[in-house]
Amino acid sequence: QVQLVESGGGLVQAGGSLRLSCAASGRSFSSYAMGWFRQAPGKEREFVAAVSTSGSRTVYADSVKGRFTASRDNAKNTVYLQMNSLKPEDTAVYYCAARKLTIANIQRNYDYWGQGTQVTVSS
Repeated sequence: QVQLVESGGGLVQAGGSLRLSCAASGRSFSSYAMGWFRQAPGKEREFVAAVSTSGSRTVYADSVKGRFTASRDNAKNTVYLQMNSLKPEDTAVYYCAARKLTIANIQRNYDYWGQGTQVTVSS
């Protein structure tokens, strides 16, 4: 069992930056690939980024590639999402998720989810 708690959301102007954190409790954090997803009002939840168990591999949605960076610190049981050059269309609730071993970009493949943190980007 893994419990996930996101933090770091807030209100930022377009062009600004935020760093989201996701703290995990439970056993064997380093054996879980971690993903970030988001859900905007009236839209389905979508994949944003994922990072492998060691942190050596990352994948991104095309919409955030070059602007967002996913990373993790296994010693701190924490995964991060650095978001730069934010746009109003990045406004959403951001969720982190965990799945055993292999990295994935499909939300049904993830077993554990946090409660989400709101990111609002003003124009």
